[in-house]
Amino acid sequence: MKEKVLALLLCLFLFSACGDSGDDEMESMEPEAVADSIPTLEGQFIFLSNEAILKGESFIYGVAIDSVSLNLAEKVKPFKNESFDMVPVKVKAKILKNSSTRGWNETIEIREVLELPESKPASEKEAFEE
Repeated sequence: MKEKVLALLLCLFLFSACGDSGDDEMESMEPEAVADSIPTLEGQFIFLSNEAILKGESFIYGVAIDSVSLNLAEKVKPFKNESFDMVPVKVKAKILKNSSTRGWNETIEIREVLELPESKPASEKEAFEE
């Protein structure tokens, strides 16, 4: 009698294990889309001799002076009529707490320039109007 019960339990165990093919594990292994951790900011950019600012509709950030911000400053120069003109830009930037007591509470470190103005640079507009 015990042998029949053990044989029956063994058969049930084997049949129940055969139905699991492991497809569920393969479906869960698909890569998931990860949100970009670096925000995209759109605003007015101004670069002066030793300061840079990005001003949006609901924010204003000091910009860390590094090679990327210096490169952006060179790219926007043709779009400025005066040294205090602000130029619209779209950038990917990391938002950081300002470690110094001077300036803004938060600064940004520009990682990538996404968009510059599509209009003609200021020098070309002046030449066209004359």
